Amino acid sequence: MVGQFPGVHPRAHLVVHVRGRRTEVGQHQVTVRLVDPNGDSLFEQNGMMEVNEPPAGVMDLDAPLVLVFDVPLSVPGEYAFVVLLDGAEAARVLFLASEVAAQGGTVH
Repeated sequence: MVGQFPGVHPRAHLVVHVRGRRTEVGQHQVTVRLVDPNGDSLFEQNGMMEVNEPPAGVMDLDAPLVLVFDVPLSVPGEYAFVVLLDGAEAARVLFLASEVAAQGGTVH
C-alpha cells in the first residue's frame, strides 16, 4: 500500500530459488522484469549466473537469488515480477498495489 500514486515501495525484496540438474552446469542469463497493470515494463535487471560442477553424487543444483529493489508504482492494480532464465519465463510473482484510504476511511 502507498499513500498516493505514483509512489515507491522502498527496499522490496524478491527471493528466487533456482533449481537445476547436473547437466545445466555453466553460465545462464537471469532477467528480472517489473510489469505494471497495463503490461508495460517499468524496469529490467539482467545478470549472469555461473553454475559450477557439484560434488560427486549430487544431482540437483540449488541457487538462491536475493534481489532488492525500490519498486515504482505508477497506478493501483496488479503488478508482476517476471523472472526469465536463458530468455524463457521461469516464474511470475504477482502483487497488488493499492492506496491507503484517507483518514477516517476504511482500508480493505
